[in-house]
Order: sequence, then C-alpha cells, then structure tokens
Amino acid sequence: MIEIERKFLVKNEDFKKSAFTKNHIAQGYLSSVPERTVRVRIKGNQGFLTIKGASNASGLSRFEWEKEISVEEAQQLLPLCEKGVIDKTRFEIKIGEHIFEVDEFYGDNQGLIVAEIELDTEETSFEKPEWLGEEVTGDIKYYNAYLSQNPFTQW
Repeated sequence: MIEIERKFLVKNEDFKKSAFTKNHIAQGYLSSVPERTVRVRIKGNQGFLTIKGASNASGLSRFEWEKEISVEEAQQLLPLCEKGVIDKTRFEIKIGEHIFEVDEFYGDNQGLIVAEIELDTEETSFEKPEWLGEEVTGDIKYYNAYLSQNPFTQW
C-alpha cells in the first residue's frame, strides 16, 4: 500500500477543542534506516508492527505495511528497539472531508506538535485550519524515526 501524506508544524493548541479522539502512543524502531523503517507501536489498547519504505522524490508518498499485534507482543518487542522510544498523544480532528492526526510529543521531544493528513493523491486539495503552521513534508527531521535518535529538545 502507498501512503500519501503531508506534514505540518502546529501554531497553537486550538486543535484540541475540535479533537474527536485522543490516544497515548508509545513507539520504537527495530530499524530506522531511511530506506526502510520497522516500527513497533502501542496506541491505546492496540499493538501494531509497521514497515515503511523510503519516500519518493516529492517526499509525499511511500510504501507502508501495517499489521495489528497484541499489546503484549508490542510490549515484548519495545525493549528490542533502538534507543529513543517516542512518547506522544495523538489527536484526530475532522476538517472538511479529511482527518488531521496531530501529535503532541513528550520527553525528549517535548514542545513539538506536528499535524499529518493522509490524502488519496498527491494533488488532492484540503481545507487548512487556522492552527496549521509551516509545511514540513519531506523534511526528515520531523519523521518519528529521526526524532527517536535526534530529539527535538537537542536541536
């Protein structure tokens, strides 16, 4: 499956007023090389194993495969991950026909808030809420795999 998404910084916390879901996420990386990332995630009461390929030239698209696993399996895999487990809360906000996923980071990435929107095509238009800031699509610094190794508070 090809994932097409755009990524933005967030100007303020106004998005929280419109969130229809909120989940704590802990995730680590079994592999964080740019050509392929292998992620273990606990989101609420679900576990996931995800493999992502390298981004295309535009930085908007890349291969993604995800399989749900038990929370217990995810908890067993997290200690095997590279250093730097990501700790964040994900808020989901519906704007027009799309859903923004907004991640508020904690720990070594405290102070960083990033919004992502998945699209059907690279050309799909979408409504931009007031709280949406600078676009950082394709900027590796804002990939979770990068943040796990190079935390925001150390930039």
